[in-house]
Amino acid sequence: MMYEHRHAPLAPRAKFLRRLAHHFGISSLVIGGSLLVGMWGYWYYESLSWIDAFLNAAMLLGGMGPVESPQTPGGKMFAGIYALYSGMVVLVAAGILLAPVMHRFMHRFHLEQRDR
Repeated sequence: MMYEHRHAPLAPRAKFLRRLAHHFGISSLVIGGSLLVGMWGYWYYESLSWIDAFLNAAMLLGGMGPVESPQTPGGKMFAGIYALYSGMVVLVAAGILLAPVMHRFMHRFHLEQRDR
């Protein structure tokens, strides 16, 4: 099990920081992989240079929208699907990153309630 059981004591700060770093790594892989998929899609469907594909994919992942409007039907379909996907990826990555923080908060709260 990755986290402590509800009756176990709170994890030491060092273990919590390692857990947080692990989750940061996982969320970075999710974002990085999504960025690579977006870059490939803009390169393949719109024939953009890799740097322009990076810019468009990063702007969509960041919630800003594409810099260049797609011109091909395939590019338009890709951009629409990638935009919907990007919105969900940001939420998933945030959830992965915040999971250890929320667990520690809830565990500490539970321990305080139990000690009363």
